Amino acid sequence: MKMKRFVSVALTVLMLLPILAGCGAKTEAPAATAAPAATEAPAETAAETTAPVALAEDVQKIVDRGVLRVGVKNAVLGFGFQDELTGEYSGMEISLAQKIAEYLGVDVEFTAVTAATRTELLDSGDIDCVLATFTITEERKKSWDFTTPYYTDYVTVLVEDASGIKTLADLKDKKVGVSSGSTSAKALVKAMIEAGVLSGDGFDADSFDPATWTDGVSFAQYDDYPTISTALSAGEVDAFCVDKSILAVYHTDGRSYIDDKFSPQEYGIATTKGSGMSELCETLITGWLADGTIDALIAENGIA
Repeated sequence: MKMKRFVSVALTVLMLLPILAGCGAKTEAPAATAAPAATEAPAETAAETTAPVALAEDVQKIVDRGVLRVGVKNAVLGFGFQDELTGEYSGMEISLAQKIAEYLGVDVEFTAVTAATRTELLDSGDIDCVLATFTITEERKKSWDFTTPYYTDYVTVLVEDASGIKTLADLKDKKVGVSSGSTSAKALVKAMIEAGVLSGDGFDADSFDPATWTDGVSFAQYDDYPTISTALSAGEVDAFCVDKSILAVYHTDGRSYIDDKFSPQEYGIATTKGSGMSELCETLITGWLADGTIDALIAENGIA
């Protein structure tokens, strides 16, 4: 019996040896379990995560704020127009503002401005830039920066058909409605002088003031375009003078443009002089002019 027990135990031990050997092999870490090379960042990934070039201080403030504040027109079809029912803005300049905000990765906030308020709001810091059919002039460039022009318009005059006014000559001794702070009155007087309608005596482009000009044509200044349109309908003024793109919304039945257009008006984005925002906007506008983006926006908004 003892011999049988011994043989049985010996056989059991022999049967267990392969299993014990296998268990021992599993406790050793194989070479394949070493940290794989794939866990190391490849060269191209490292390059992609490199911090971007630092933004100018004023631009960085916009990014930190999370909102780009833009002064725009709200009654100029094709450029800056606000729907009275929805409150939504549309137009070429609205799209440009949205594209700048998209580039910075921020939201955009629109503030309706007029020719009289746009620079006040820019100077006070209430807005970061102006995209509001803002004509570039040498005088204005002394106080604010402007980008390369993104659109060129012309000044003209809108009249009631019943007035019989058709040309610059017909505006002699008439009263013309213009927007406060605009260059339209000066452009009209200059055009009338060049056409031989006015003598030009006493005209000085640098010191011209529509409020005091009475030589052959006079002016009434208003705070906004709808008010000028109302004044034209009421007979308070004989004509409405401003950029043709702005007049388009007021060109209704019973009204016509005079035959003459004059004084090319180049529109640019206005920014605080010497600011980082000036450099950024210039870079973006020149790029969008070169790649056809702005041409596409002009066509899309029907202002070609």
